[in-house]
Amino acid sequence: MATATHLVTEDAEQATPLEAMVVRFAGDSGDGMQLTGGQFTLSTALTGNDLATFPDFPAEIRAPQGTTFGVSAFQINFGSSAIETAGDSPDVLIAMNPAALKTNVADLKPGGLIIADQGEFGARNLAKAGYEANPLEDGSLARWQVMAFNISQLTLDAVKPFGLGNKEALRCKNMWTLGLALWMFDRDRTPIEEWLKTKFAKNPVLAESNIAALNAGHAYGETAEIGGQFHQHHIDPAPAEPGLYRTVTGAESISLGLVAGTQLAGLPMFFGGYPITPASAILHHLSRLKEYGVTTFQAEDEIAAIGSAIGASFAGSLGVTSSSGPGIALKGEAMGLAIMTELPLVIVNSQRGGPSTGLPTKTEQSDLYQAVYGRNGDAPMPVLAARSPADAFDCAIEAVRIAVQYMTPVMLLTDGYIANAAEPWKVPDMGGYAPFPVQFHDEAPAEGEAVNPYARDGKRARVWIKPGTPNLTHRIGGIEKNVGTGHIDYDPANHQAMTEMRANKVLGVAESIPAQDVCLGEEGGRLAVVGWGSTYGPIHQAVRRMRSRGLDVAHIHIRHIWPMPKNLGALLRSYDRVIVPEMNTGQLKTLLRDQFLVDARPVNKVSGQPFKIAEIEAAIEETLQDCSPAKAGAQSPAQLDPGFRRGAEGDVAL
Repeated sequence: MATATHLVTEDAEQATPLEAMVVRFAGDSGDGMQLTGGQFTLSTALTGNDLATFPDFPAEIRAPQGTTFGVSAFQINFGSSAIETAGDSPDVLIAMNPAALKTNVADLKPGGLIIADQGEFGARNLAKAGYEANPLEDGSLARWQVMAFNISQLTLDAVKPFGLGNKEALRCKNMWTLGLALWMFDRDRTPIEEWLKTKFAKNPVLAESNIAALNAGHAYGETAEIGGQFHQHHIDPAPAEPGLYRTVTGAESISLGLVAGTQLAGLPMFFGGYPITPASAILHHLSRLKEYGVTTFQAEDEIAAIGSAIGASFAGSLGVTSSSGPGIALKGEAMGLAIMTELPLVIVNSQRGGPSTGLPTKTEQSDLYQAVYGRNGDAPMPVLAARSPADAFDCAIEAVRIAVQYMTPVMLLTDGYIANAAEPWKVPDMGGYAPFPVQFHDEAPAEGEAVNPYARDGKRARVWIKPGTPNLTHRIGGIEKNVGTGHIDYDPANHQAMTEMRANKVLGVAESIPAQDVCLGEEGGRLAVVGWGSTYGPIHQAVRRMRSRGLDVAHIHIRHIWPMPKNLGALLRSYDRVIVPEMNTGQLKTLLRDQFLVDARPVNKVSGQPFKIAEIEAAIEETLQDCSPAKAGAQSPAQLDPGFRRGAEGDVAL
């Protein structure tokens, strides 16, 4: 997706009327809906609106044209106020064919606007979509406003002077549609025209024909005078702190954060990856950042990818690898090797629907167990979770810091929604980030003493020795090592000691992470809604709306999944009820119950789609209705578990 930058000056920092709009572009996989949505996002960012996007596309490389399986959609929520999600329901649905209408119209708000390409609603396409009659004519769309016109023919007319064949000419209809959308929302066409000239620099005819289609769509909006909802909307810029902003996807943000983290550590970075949806974009972005000491390697498989990254860490670079659930499963044995050798490594898991191949292009949060527990033996690893595309930048820096300061692999969890979605990001001043430079061990042992690669510092991190350092020849590997010498050792007591050492080192990460805060609301009360990862937006908006109605509810969002913040248990126990919305069957809920003996209740969704704000609002209402003061008192931890008692600092002791 193209990137837009927008400079907010102090003069532009002002309150504006609150207004937002949700638009969804939907069509066949070959209709260019992702490109159209991406360019509309660019123009929206340049206007200064806050925004959030949700690209939703099929897993098939090319599903049969005109079928519901091949529908690709792109939703954008933009406005003059803070935007946290891509929106529950579209205000406007632009449907390029019957299949797009069929799969998306149920989501449209009552009274919303449908813009349909009438030229595609022929008998053949209607049959492919499962329509017995034309919905544009049979009254089945009466609850919405419908604007149907022959976009296909209007596009052919617009590009006729350029001599394109029908097939090539119809490929321009997404630009005609984009031109219409730009008119509807008072957007400037100039950046799109410049982008088209750059994209088709080697084929000026295609550039000019697409620009002609873009201008024709815009002109149609100006001259049609149709009325109803089909009129121009102006949405003012959103208030924002002064600074330079750009649109960023989660994959871009992670890539930039990894580079920033290695710069703060003073290390070169080696990225070993293997293509997999939706993680592949990280490899694509990092491959363009070689000037920052980044080496990228596309391996022949997932195991080779992580093996190469571990080798790079052994050699003195920071090894990084990324994948999605199936690839993370394949990397499991090598993760155990990184834990046993105690080498720094960052593993990015862009989660998708599973198990197995599952739903390759749909989003899910079902890899939390895999991240926290998913290796053979006792193999603990710090786990972080980014909550949004912009947040992924800081999470990546934090993952690098923990990896190098504690000499451990770290897993960073995102998901398909974060990886592909875009939002505005204020480009940070890197002077505000504290460096954490790595100090390689280069001191030779005293005469008569052997090199011990498992000598440790105050954080229990072992020394990091670059191969080739004079007088520090050493060996590490996957077989258990002696706690005092680093030699191979099968002694039972030694294995006990080393297992506990590795576990305590990871638990010690909690000493360097911030206390858990309350994102919205007060500490203590009737209800806490606890989330992690990409559920942040819908939870935050739902809690904000419920609090505006006077309800006692708070939002807690966890970044450090393992180890958890030291105050989290006491914080959760200060609420009468805890609910945990997550896109799985209750994995964080189980972890919270296990660690803190709190009666966390699940709110689960496993559909491949993000939560809607309304779904979380409904869960909050249901919980509060069942949580009268008398009932809340009966659900204290001591009554839930007779063995419960509080320790001196609020932790659980049994």
